[in-house]
Amino acid sequence: MIRYKTQDGIAELLVDHPPVNGITDALLDALMARLTQAGADPAVRAIVIGSALPGRFCGGLDLVKFSQSTPAEVHTIVDKLYFRLFELQASLPKPVIAAVTGAVRGGGMSIAITCDMIVAADDASFGYPEMEIGLLPSIHYHHLPRIVGRHRAFDLLFTGRVFGTPEAMALGLVSRNAPTPEVLDTARNLARGFAAKSPELMRLGKAAFGRVTDNGYRQGAASAVDLVSTVFGTPDCREGLQAFVEKRKPVWGQP
Repeated sequence: MIRYKTQDGIAELLVDHPPVNGITDALLDALMARLTQAGADPAVRAIVIGSALPGRFCGGLDLVKFSQSTPAEVHTIVDKLYFRLFELQASLPKPVIAAVTGAVRGGGMSIAITCDMIVAADDASFGYPEMEIGLLPSIHYHHLPRIVGRHRAFDLLFTGRVFGTPEAMALGLVSRNAPTPEVLDTARNLARGFAAKSPELMRLGKAAFGRVTDNGYRQGAASAVDLVSTVFGTPDCREGLQAFVEKRKPVWGQP
């Protein structure tokens, strides 16, 4: 599920879970295991996360599997996505760069946002479609308004509209952009620059930066996990997920 290689002090993790890199419990376990491996390797000074699939960074949760989950399984996967992945990233003494190509939606936004920087293809597209399928992008209620402002965050989170890299750049969601064929190379070049710096200063600096910019994320993540677990038990969530599986429009408000 995760292609892993190291070269020139950089660990490169490419998500390879066709057809859209849908997020499952196993994929999160594999991603966190590779991040832990890279973090423990003294030869690795920086990390790049990208996609092995053309046109897809991550389509969000694997909704077919998610719809078949028990409430306990839902709580586990959302806790990993919202809380444990963030905790792992924050604890790494090395910078992590997301190289985003193609579509990134829902939970894919959660993976990208846990990274220290995001390099996006000129034609990448972003979106929070959770409400369209009976879910809520609850973790993004916590941090998105701090990045883009309350009213623009409400627009993105509640309309679920798709937006491109130019808007993501203007909003401050993306660090840099590049033509699609150059995204990974751009991320690698950034990583090489970080790898050339003092690893001890990078460790101390990243830890200090994390403390200053946390903004209560940990507490917000716990609430977000609970909210998704609550939503999963509602009739509208069941209808939204079933409609997605059946490729039809949901009918809201059914008992």
